[in-house]
Order: sequence, then C-alpha cells, then structure tokens
Amino acid sequence: MEAAILAVDWGSTNRRVFVLAADGNVLETAQDDRGVLAMGGSSFAAEAAAMRARWGDLPMLCAGMVGSNRGWADAGYVAAPASLAGIAAAVHWVEPGRTAIVPGVSRDDGNRADVMRGEEVQLLGAAAAGLVAPDAWLCQPGTHAKWARLQQGDLTDFTTAMTGEIFAQLGKGGLLADGLDGQVSDGAAFRAGVQAARGGDLLARLFGARAGLVLGKRDRTDQASYVSGLLIGSDCDARLSSDFAGARADGVDVLASPGLGNLYLAALDELGCPARLVDSHAAFLVGITQIWSLLQ
Repeated sequence: MEAAILAVDWGSTNRRVFVLAADGNVLETAQDDRGVLAMGGSSFAAEAAAMRARWGDLPMLCAGMVGSNRGWADAGYVAAPASLAGIAAAVHWVEPGRTAIVPGVSRDDGNRADVMRGEEVQLLGAAAAGLVAPDAWLCQPGTHAKWARLQQGDLTDFTTAMTGEIFAQLGKGGLLADGLDGQVSDGAAFRAGVQAARGGDLLARLFGARAGLVLGKRDRTDQASYVSGLLIGSDCDARLSSDFAGARADGVDVLASPGLGNLYLAALDELGCPARLVDSHAAFLVGITQIWSLLQ
C-alpha cells in the first residue's frame, strides 16, 4: 500500500506523525518531544523537510498548536458550531497544495470565550467514525481538559478546564509539592478526593489536603492520588452541575489514552455519571483523513 499523506498531530510538548495511505490506513507512526514549545529558534519548515526526508516527499496536513501564534503559522479559528467541512474550508496553506494547517475552533457568547487547537479533529473524527453518537457529550482529559457537545455530528459548544496544568504546577513547588511526586491511581484515596471536591470550594479543599497529610490522616504515598482526585473531581462536578447537566442521564464519552482516561471514568462513576473510554488516536485519524479528502 502506497503512502499518500503525512498527518502530523503537533502539540505543545509532543509531536506525532502518521504516514497514511489514501484510504486512511496507517502505514507507519512515530512520536517525539518536538512539540511547539521545544522548537526554540528551530525552523518549522526545516522540521517538515526532515519528516519528508524520512517518510517521503508527501503532502502534509498538520493540526494542533503548530497552528497557533507560537507555531509555524497562525491558522486562525472557525467559530462553533463547527463541522469537518467548515474546518476543511478554512485550512491555512503554508505551501499551496502541499502543506496545510488545520484551524482551531472558538466560541464566544459575550460572557465566556474559549478556544481549542487539535482537539476538534478528534471530537469531530469520533462522530464521523461512529465511535460516538452524532449527539454526544465528550471529555478530552489532558493538560487543558476539554468538555464538548456534539449535535448532529457538529461541534456546537465546549469548555476548557486547566486541570492537568494545575496539578503539574502544584507538584513543582509550594505547599502541596510534598507528596505529589507519587503515582496517581484509581483507588480509595483518589475517590475520596473526588467526593471531597463535590459542591465546590476547591481552594480550601486543596489546603485541607496538606492539613490532612500533616495530621496523619493520609499516607504520603496516597497524597498524589488524593489531590488528583480533588482536581479531576472538581472539574467533573463543575461540568455536571452546569453546562453538562444533561450528561448525567446520557453519559460521557471520554477521548483519551487508558491511563488518564480511566481516572476520569472513575471520577464520573463516583459522581453518578455513566462514561466510557473512546480511542482518541482512532478518532484523530478519521478526522484528519476526512479533512484531507475534503481538500482534494
């Protein structure tokens, strides 16, 4: 089977390259740490040339933070509601007919503004692939967790929470850093954190995590799981108590790798919301392939 396109999921910290046949079949894939933030003064054009030298002189379609004002070129945003066809119509051509960058998606109702880059390919791709229903509630855990609403296969609304970034920053220094170097896993400590997060007051609950450790109410080895449970629980509870209230009955599709995805499944279960794990890589591949086919 002959390679037809290089699809690049080029995020802030990581980059994943998929060598695809014309029908979307994956012929080869590779991942590295050459994300946008690691580029420094390096040339994006030179990086693209290196990828082509390795995998062939093929058309390239990129998605993610490579299309931000810190990336190769600012690819702009498509306003929600957004579809694969609308996104394809707005791709930014770095080299006409040869190298393109997928735009992000924005929402702004005058009260709350939000943006995403890269996640839109997975969200819309999941529906296009039949991995989720055309009308669905979805969560994409990560550094900046995305909660999204699909209606008739289109991305109609979304909310971003800085859940992963806050956990990472807390572990780098300050009062709560002690203990956050431990392994996070689903268990009694994680679920206790989820329950403690119910009803809000996250900032006070976070200080209480430190107090509980000092007073011997929790082992140091459980601290990371408990604090992670607080943050993920707060994230999930806030959504289920506001714009995602309908998901309590319908359920949430979690687009993620099993490690982080299973923590969100556990938190949603603890909060009484059904959820299931969806293969985010499969969703991305269908989304990016369909965008490319619409460009032909």
